[in-house]
Order: sequence, then C-alpha cells, then structure tokens
Amino acid sequence: MSMPLADSSRNQPRLVFRGRARRLPAHLLLVTIFVAVLWVSIGSPSRADAAERGTGFGTWAPISAYGWHGSMLVGGVHTYCITPGAPAPTGQTADHGISGSAAGLSPQQLAGINLLVTTYGQTDDPVQAAAVAWAVKAIANHEETVHAFGYRGDSLAGAIHWTMSALSPQHDRAVQERAVAFYDEAARAAPGPSTASGSLVFTTDPADHRSGTVRVDTTSAATGTVTLTDAVFVESGSPTLENATSGSTYGIRTVPPAEGRPYTVSGTGHFDAGLASAVRHFTTPGGQETAGPAERVRFDVSGADSAPRVPPFSPAISTQVAARDARGGPYVDEVAFTAAEGSWPRADDGSYLPVTASAVVYRTDAEPVAGAAVPGEEAIVGTLEVTTEPGTGPTTPYTVRSSWEMTAPGYYTAVWSVTAADQLPSVAAHTGPDFAWTERFGEPSQVAVLAPPPPPPAPTPTPTAAADAPPPPLGPRPAELAATGTDAATLRAPAGIAIALLSLGIAIISSRRPWSAAPLTIG
Repeated sequence: MSMPLADSSRNQPRLVFRGRARRLPAHLLLVTIFVAVLWVSIGSPSRADAAERGTGFGTWAPISAYGWHGSMLVGGVHTYCITPGAPAPTGQTADHGISGSAAGLSPQQLAGINLLVTTYGQTDDPVQAAAVAWAVKAIANHEETVHAFGYRGDSLAGAIHWTMSALSPQHDRAVQERAVAFYDEAARAAPGPSTASGSLVFTTDPADHRSGTVRVDTTSAATGTVTLTDAVFVESGSPTLENATSGSTYGIRTVPPAEGRPYTVSGTGHFDAGLASAVRHFTTPGGQETAGPAERVRFDVSGADSAPRVPPFSPAISTQVAARDARGGPYVDEVAFTAAEGSWPRADDGSYLPVTASAVVYRTDAEPVAGAAVPGEEAIVGTLEVTTEPGTGPTTPYTVRSSWEMTAPGYYTAVWSVTAADQLPSVAAHTGPDFAWTERFGEPSQVAVLAPPPPPPAPTPTPTAAADAPPPPLGPRPAELAATGTDAATLRAPAGIAIALLSLGIAIISSRRPWSAAPLTIG
C-alpha cells in the first residue's frame, strides 16, 4: 500500500544505531569518526577487492552520521543493502552468484528486491539509486529500515524525510516519492522461479502430413517468441509467433522444403518467465550483505518432429499394347507411370526414386470382357516387369518386351500391378506397407490377338472321259474355221465331188466282177 509523504518540517535525523535515536556528544562523535577512518585505512582490503561507492547520497564509510543511501559497485554492478542497520560494505566482498536464499529472505522478498535492483537499480541517477536503496531495505526489513536513524514513526516516507532532509534537502521529496512507489511495486511482485526451461512439442495430423500442432511446454509460466522451420502458423501464415504462452497449443501448416521428400518440422523460441525469486548475493565480513540483479529468467526452447513427415504417394500406370493384331514374337507393351496421389518421391539428390511394376500375361481362346474374372494359372503364358529410371521417373513412357514369344493362337492380355512389397524401403515409406494397385483384367488396350494360320488349299482333281460319250466330230470345228477365215459353203462343193468320185470307183470295181441276177441300182 502507498505510504504518505513526510512533512518537511519534521526534525532532522541524528546518528543512531539499531533503531535507537540518541544525540551523541560532540567529543564522542569525533571519536567515532576517527575510529571509522582508522578501520577503513587498516582493516579494509585494496580498492580492487572491495565494494566501491556507487551512486547516491551520504558518506561512504562503514559508519557515519547519516549513512550511505545508494548503490555499492561490485565489479561494475550496482548492488544494494539487504541487511539494514549493518555497516556499509566497504571491505573485501565475496560474490556468491545467483542465490534463492540470500540473507534468509523469502521468495516473495527476493522477487521484489530482484525487481528493484534489476529494473531500476542499475542507474547513475543519485535520486533513483537512493530511492531503490530505501525500498530494497524496506522490503528486506521494514521495521529496521524506518527506525535505523532514529525516526519513531512507521512511515517509509517519514523515515526517508528524517534522513534525507539533512543529507540533501533539495532531493528529499523526489527520493520519498520514488522510494514509496518502488516499495509498493516490489511488495506486489509474485514469486518467480530461480530458473526455467522448456521445449516445443510437435504433432502430425495422421490424415495430412502438412497439418499439425506445436505446444509450448515450460517448467514455469512464461511468454516468448517461437520461430518454425518448414512450417507456418495457421492463424497468421507466418513462421514466427510473438507473445506465445507456455502451455498453449498452436495449429501449424507445413511448407515442405522439397517435393516428394521426407522432411522434419522444427522450431526454436526465446521465453521470459519473469523476474527470479533470487538475487546475486554479495557478502562483506562485518558489513552489509548486498543484492545485485539476478535479472529476468530467460531461457530458450526448441523441438522437432519425433519422426520425419513422409508425403503420401500412390503410383498408378496406364498401358497400351504395341499392336492388337500380333504376328507372334514377343509381347510388347507401352507403360506410362503417374502419381495418382501425392508427389513422386525423390532422393536426397533430387532424382526420382525408382518404382517397379510387374504384369502377368494370360492367353484365352475367346476375347476377354473388361472387368471379367482373372483366368486360372493354366492361362498364364509369362510375366513382364519394368522399373522407372531415376533421371526420368514418370515423365516418359517405357517400352516393355517379353523374354518369351506368342506362339499359340488366341487372345493375350496383360494385367499390371504395383505393390509396396515390390518397392525399395524408401518408396514403401511413402506408399505405406499395404499399398497395392492392380489393373483390371480384359482392358481393351492390353489385348493382343494372334490369329490361327489359314488352312492349306484343297488339291485340284484330274478329269476322266465318260464311256458313252460321242466321238469328237471330224474336221475342224466351226470356231476353228472361223479362225482360218473359211466358211461352210465353201467346204460343201469339194465334198460333193468326193462323193461322186467314190461312186465312180465302186462302179468300176463292180464291172470287173461277175454280174449277179439282181440288178445294181445306184442312186
């Protein structure tokens, strides 16, 4: 709670010890100062080993009338008293590092003091340094602080006025105002961790390797900035998220560094868990214990996918026999590969990973119907296989020739398949172990027909003459006559002459023979 500012008309402070206000006789005061100077000159170590006067008001000595109200420099760091009432730490000082139990203070007290010396105490402004000094001592021991120089009230502002009106009246009110404000802020400081750590935890959506989350896991509540590698935050589309909070989960979308390759999303972050419930602790034998800044608890986080994200890949092929009407010889097929899903997987050097496809070729007597059941093993005539090239992958078709030949007539049909079991492990990681693609039987583009050879020609029979066939006519046939240019009328005259001569010959012969009783008649 805020404390009222003291009235400047209050009595001036006097040197007191352990909270008792007494006016010292002049001769005793001189003796005290002499002893203090002697102690400093004899008992203190060299300046290099001792705390140095920092910034503030008063006398830099173990004991003085109004004390020292400001910082003590140790190795260039402004430190402040946390044991009010003890002599100033002008002797050899030991650095104990960051401590969460300095001077037996509670975590809340240490958090408040760390807030003050870290946020406001590293200063060359004497007013601010004096205000920090008063506030730090009041957090450490309010009762001792307000009564150390004889002030009988309970007001921090009143105690400051009691002393500062004598040391530096022109700065009295400013020191009061700042000290009271600093004290109120420090009193509300929540205890913080002495240290903190954390990590980034990534998840991958089983249905989509490009989606997932990142969660910030820390040992203490903290805020900070997270930067992703190969991913962006869904809400902003940026790889960097500011004001990320511990315990929160954020959606991410990956940006794969290369097509078709496994990749790992990672991230780093820098977080702030606030001011630690700790101070940098210094001690000086016979003097005050002082506190330097433990600063804020800042820490880095990092994390990555527990396993690489593998882009899914489903290969498929299209096929076409070289010729439907075959003339025997090898079965020739044109095979074209494609990625039915995802991108074709790549090797680290960017080349295409090889994919293998195989086929079984069947021979049937009847032309197959597309989609019909696959014939039995007795119909198998051979197999085919092809593997893509790393340099071309699916970009060019492949010509496949069988090592066997088509000899028997019929319909030859290839059925191609691509399975994970036939692939390299690097390819199967993309397809999944159960992947299988099979072409349906009877695809018209896969049927080659080998026709049977034609039957041999029938022999020509030799003709035979009939027994009762009339003899061929004598003399030339009319067609032959026509070919010679002689007609039938021309031939009839010589024929008549021949008949007459024949009759004449017969008559002569008859005349030389004896005559018969019957007369010869010639007609």
